[in-house]
Amino acid sequence: MSSPTVDLPPDFVAILNALPGWVQEMGIVILSATADEVTCAWEVGQKHHQGYGIVHGGVHCGVIETLASIGAAAVAFPRGQRVVGLENNTSFIRAVRSGRLHAAARPVTRGRSTQVWEGWIRDEQDRLVAQGRVRLLCVSADADLG
Repeated sequence: MSSPTVDLPPDFVAILNALPGWVQEMGIVILSATADEVTCAWEVGQKHHQGYGIVHGGVHCGVIETLASIGAAAVAFPRGQRVVGLENNTSFIRAVRSGRLHAAARPVTRGRSTQVWEGWIRDEQDRLVAQGRVRLLCVSADADLG
């Protein structure tokens, strides 16, 4: 898939990492962000665990949706659009209790009205932990989202 021409600020990753909210609270660090791929990493801690002491599936879903949303936004913003998630289907492959996880998302389609991105989370041994697909709606930047 050829990459669309996208002009992102040179400090785009720094801007993303400075935004308050879920990503910062989870300790997720965005490592790279383009219209072709978005990557991140984080150290698993107790705040990521569910009752059995393993990473909560919602964390995996959230990471994959976050990366897909950033990548889709990198495509949509220069077109005067925003993106919102429509669907997230994430499969949990391997339970994780601790360590450093890293994730990547890449586009499947980058259409004018919708985009589909796939994401993968891997552990320190590069074993697949979770895999997902996110469908996003592209809307005009001046559209009311709520």
